[in-house]
Amino acid sequence: MAITGVFKSKAEREEAKRKKEEAIKAKKTQRQLELEHPSARFMPTQVTYTDTSFDHPPPLNYSLRTRKKALWIFWSLIVLDCIITPIVLYFALWYGTSLSHNAVFSISTAALGSVSIIEYFVRFHRLWKRNSLCRVIGARRYYLDFFHWNLSIAWIAVMLELIIGTVPHEPPIRLLAMPCASMLFAFGVQMLIIDILRLAGYKAPIRVSSLPRGTALRPGIYSIIEDVCAVDGSGGTEFRQRLNLRYQASHYFRQMLHRLTLFWAVGALLAASLTTALVFTLSKDVAYVVGWTVPFLWGGIWAGATTLWVQRSLKHEAIVWTEERAKSTSA
Repeated sequence: MAITGVFKSKAEREEAKRKKEEAIKAKKTQRQLELEHPSARFMPTQVTYTDTSFDHPPPLNYSLRTRKKALWIFWSLIVLDCIITPIVLYFALWYGTSLSHNAVFSISTAALGSVSIIEYFVRFHRLWKRNSLCRVIGARRYYLDFFHWNLSIAWIAVMLELIIGTVPHEPPIRLLAMPCASMLFAFGVQMLIIDILRLAGYKAPIRVSSLPRGTALRPGIYSIIEDVCAVDGSGGTEFRQRLNLRYQASHYFRQMLHRLTLFWAVGALLAASLTTALVFTLSKDVAYVVGWTVPFLWGGIWAGATTLWVQRSLKHEAIVWTEERAKSTSA
């Protein structure tokens, strides 16, 4: 049996070679199909439209107005967890107890981020579970999404920063005030790099959420909007598909996302730079408060400005869409 397995006839070798070539060709065809149609391999949601003439931009069917209560609860917990907790613990334990300075920050570090960590694992479960309703278009469940991988790396970096800061007998307070600014630096740089590569005509070197490797890049903020709204905001895979169609159909929408990317990326870098400068120039107590408050204050201001900006832009988009449709119809 071993001899017959090794010494195949000419016909058998040719047949094996033909099958191998067919398998390679089929794989290449499938890969090309996935690049052209990201949902060709997995389609967990089928989006339907009642306005088949598209007299209006393809709807996203997503609104923050119906999620106001959930947003207030979530961000109230984040403020409590990531602003009030570290500051209160710092002053209470540093000045109100006889604990060593190392122990003070060991306790505050252990108590930090409980809400964010819970949300992280809830998010993981939503993406990982079988029959997930918020999975990335065209990807297997182990991919999760682009935002989740970035969040994982950011959390590891922050934890390392905090752990290293609590090792010395006299912890470097200024370093321990930097985690929020570090995250702003990371996300700001990433959004800016993605947008620069997009404008330069580069293709995606890796999968970026619903965009497979090798496809044209989109504004840096696109994947953040897609992933956060689909998973954390419960928009689901349907939102990913609707956002994709809206982006492809509306040039004004694409322009808006490009401008939002610059607005958030540059703003994040400026806020991080300002926070860093203040942390390393002010007194230690003030620096610690600044490090844990200024990034969140900046985020709140930017989010408010973005809400007003997007509302106005979407109204203008509808006007531009109607005018262009009228011109194309008359022509």
